[in-house]
Amino acid sequence: MFCFSSPFGRRERAAAAAAAPPPPPVEAVPGPGPGPGAAPDPLSPAAAAAAQPCIVVVEGPTGAAAAGGDDGEVRTAPRAEPETDTASYSSSASGCSVTSSSSSSSSSGCDAGADEDGEEEEDEEADEEGGAAAEAEGQLEPLASRRGAPAPLPPLAACASSSASSLTASSSASASASPAPSPSAPGPGPRFKLLREGDVQLCYLNHTRTVISKILSSKFLRRWETHRLYLNDACISSKTPSGFMERSVPYSSVEELCVVARWDAGHRFCVRLVVQDGSLLLQANNAYMRDQWYHSILWKKCIFKYRNILKKSTRPEVVLKELKSLVELATSTPLQDECVTNAPMEIVSRLLEEDEAWTSRGGSEQLTATLAPLLANTAPSPALCRFFSRHCAAHPRSPAVAERLTPVAQRILKHNVDFGKFPHMRRLVQDYICALHMQNGGDEVLRRFVASIHGPGSSCPHPRVLPNLVAVCLAAVFSSFEERRSVEARNETQGLVLEHADCQLQCYLSVLLTVSEYDDWRPGLAQLLQPIPFPDDALAHEPFIRSFMPVMERIGKDSRCEVHQLVLGIREGKEGWFHVYCPSSLACVDEGELWCSMLEILLHCCCRRKRFLVQLAKRLGACLLLALRDHTVAQEALCLMLEWELLTQEDQKMQVVTTLQSTASGREHYAALCRRQMHLKELQQKGGPRKLTLPSRSTDADIARLLSCGSFGNLECLSLAFTHVTSACAEQLIKLPSLRYLNLWATQFGDSGLLMISEHLHKLQVLNLCETQVSDKGIAALASMTSLRKLNLNSTKLSAHTFERLKQKLPALQEFDVRYTEAW
Repeated sequence: MFCFSSPFGRRERAAAAAAAPPPPPVEAVPGPGPGPGAAPDPLSPAAAAAAQPCIVVVEGPTGAAAAGGDDGEVRTAPRAEPETDTASYSSSASGCSVTSSSSSSSSSGCDAGADEDGEEEEDEEADEEGGAAAEAEGQLEPLASRRGAPAPLPPLAACASSSASSLTASSSASASASPAPSPSAPGPGPRFKLLREGDVQLCYLNHTRTVISKILSSKFLRRWETHRLYLNDACISSKTPSGFMERSVPYSSVEELCVVARWDAGHRFCVRLVVQDGSLLLQANNAYMRDQWYHSILWKKCIFKYRNILKKSTRPEVVLKELKSLVELATSTPLQDECVTNAPMEIVSRLLEEDEAWTSRGGSEQLTATLAPLLANTAPSPALCRFFSRHCAAHPRSPAVAERLTPVAQRILKHNVDFGKFPHMRRLVQDYICALHMQNGGDEVLRRFVASIHGPGSSCPHPRVLPNLVAVCLAAVFSSFEERRSVEARNETQGLVLEHADCQLQCYLSVLLTVSEYDDWRPGLAQLLQPIPFPDDALAHEPFIRSFMPVMERIGKDSRCEVHQLVLGIREGKEGWFHVYCPSSLACVDEGELWCSMLEILLHCCCRRKRFLVQLAKRLGACLLLALRDHTVAQEALCLMLEWELLTQEDQKMQVVTTLQSTASGREHYAALCRRQMHLKELQQKGGPRKLTLPSRSTDADIARLLSCGSFGNLECLSLAFTHVTSACAEQLIKLPSLRYLNLWATQFGDSGLLMISEHLHKLQVLNLCETQVSDKGIAALASMTSLRKLNLNSTKLSAHTFERLKQKLPALQEFDVRYTEAW
C-alpha cells in the first residue's frame, strides 16, 4: 500500500484534479491502466504547465506488495509549498531496482509516511485499484537501464515477474514519471572513494501495520540520531551502539538499498536500507556524500554475498556465473579504491587454492575468460599467477593464451618495478613467452608481441618494459642451464630434457634478438648486457654463443658511441663481450669475424686512444692472427702500436713487422707507417719557431698542411684561438712533444680531442679551453696531465663534482678559471 502525507483532504484533492487540464493523448501499451477516476499524471506536460507541484511515490514489490503484486499506488495532491520531484534508485536483496519516490516513501505495504490529516483507509484502497501497481513495476527496468545503476545481482525482470500485468504497463506512465538521473556507475560521471566509516544522521521507520506504528512514524514524531557508522565486512555497526543502532545491521538482513533525493522538507540526501521490520534512513550532508554512502554500502553488501556464495558453491557452472557477476560489479562500480580490485582478487585466489576442479583445459579457459576483464587494470595475485602459469605450461596452444593472457603479460611488463619482490609475475611472463613460441609460427608470434609492447612509435613510451623483458629472459636462461646441470648430475636420460631446454633457450634468445632491432631500446639493452649476465655454462655452450651473436653484432655495429662502447668491460680489468668473442677466447665460434667488426667500429670512432691500444696489446696474438688473414683493421691496429711505441720488447716489434710484410695490404700499411715516422722525425728536429699563432679562419686541414713541412721541434707555444679547428686536429697536435702552451679559446674542440692530447702531451703546462665544447667526460681525463699549472675552463660544461676531483689530482695547478660554469 502506498500512502502520502498531505495537509489536504479528499475533497480538496478531487477539486484540484478536476481543475487540472487533461494530459495529451499518449499511445499506451495494452494492459491494465489507471481507473477512470484517476488523477492526471503529476509529471506530464499538462501538469507542468499548470504549475501544480505534487508528490509522486512509487514503491517496488517488497513485503506484502511482493506477495500480492498489487500493493502499489500513485497519488497526487497539491502542495502548499512547491517542492522538487524526488528520485531514488535502489538495490534489493534479489536484484538491483530503481524506484521513484517523493517527500515521503513507504515499503512492504507499510505506511511510513502516513497521512497526518487522518484520511480514511477506504480512500487509499480505492486509489490502489488504478494502474499504479503496473506503473510501479513497469518503470523499473527502463529506469534501471537508463540510470546505469550497479546490478551485481540477478536481472530486475526476475524481481518483477510476480505480477504479469506490470510487464505490460502503459508507456505513458513510464514516460510521465521519469525520475531525476542517478549517480553514474561506469563511464563518465563522478567517482567515489570507498567509505569505511563516517558520521551520518539516522532514522528508523517501523513497517508494522498498526495504528500506533503509523502514529510513531508520522512526520511530526520522527526522531533523528547522529551516529558514527562503520561499514564492516559483514555488517554495519555504530561507534556508540545505542538507540536505532543498538544492534548492528547485517548485510544479509538488508532486503533493499535505495537513494532518496528528498524525504521531506527538512531532510534531503537520504539513503534508505529496507530491513525485515522497517527502513533505516541515512542522511548525508550533500548529494555527493549520499551517493558515496550508497555505493559503499552496496559494494560491501555485494562482496559479502559473493564471498559466501562462492565459499559454499561446488558446481563449476554456478561458480563461473557468480564470478562473472563479481567481475562485472568490480569493473562497473564508480568506486575508486584498492579494495575494488583486491577484494575480488582475494575471493578468486581463495577459490583457486581450495578447489582443484580448474585443471582441465575447458575449465581453465572458461575461468581465464571470466577473469580477464578484472585483470585489465590490476596485477594478478600469486595464486592467479600460478594458475595462469600452469595453464601456459599444460596447454601452450590454447587460444586463451594469446587472447586472454596477452593483456595480463603486457600490463606486468609495463608496470612492474621489481621482479625480486614479485617472482610469481616474472614466472608467469616467462611461461607465457614460452607458450607463444610453441604456437604455429612461434618466432613471428613473439615478434608481434614485442612490437605490441613497444608501440608503433619510434620510441617506447613505457620505460619499465625493456628492463622487465630482459630480466625475464635472463632468468629463463639461468633456469635452463640449472635444469641442464641437474639432469647431468642425476645421470638421467638427457635426450628429451635437453631438447626441451634448448627449445626454451632459443625462445628467449629470439626475444632478445627482436629487442635489439629497436634503436631506442638498443642503448638500454647494451647497458644491461655489458656485465655479461649469463652463467659460465652459457658462455661455453656453442649453440647459445652462436644464437646470441646477432644481438652483439647489432650492438657492436651501432653508430652511437654510448652503444658500441658497451661491448668493452664495465671497468678496467673486467672483461666484456669484446673479449668473449676474441679469437683467442674459447667462446669464439666464427674465426674472429664479429670481433673484427667490433674492433673496426671502436678504432674508427671513439677508441683510437693509447689507453685502448694498451689493452689491445695484451691480445697481440689475436691481432697477429687476423692481420695474417688479411684483416685490414687488425693491420691498422698493429701499425698504431708501433707508431705510439706501445710494444716495449724488440721481439714483439719484429714479429709485428714480419706479420705486416707477409700480405700485400699489410705491406701498404707498413709503408705508410714508415713515411709517417720519417716525417715525424723531421717534424721533431730541433729548429723552427718557438711560438706560432694561426689565423682566425684556419681549419684542421690547414694545421695538417702547416705541420707537413719543416721542423717544429722547438715549438712550445701554439695559439689556435678563434679558429675553426675541431677535435680532429688532435692527431696533429700530439706530434709536438715540446709543446708547453696551447690556446683553444672559442674553437669547436671537444671531448674526443681532449682525451687524445691528455694521453700524449704530458709536458703541457698552460691549457686554455675557454668557450669550447668540452664536458665532464673529457675534462676528467686532464687528471693525467700532472704538469698543468694554468687551466682555463671558462664557459664550459664543467660540473662542481668533476672540478673538485680535478683539483685533487693536479697538485701543480696554480691558476684556474671556472667562471660561468656549475663550479663557479
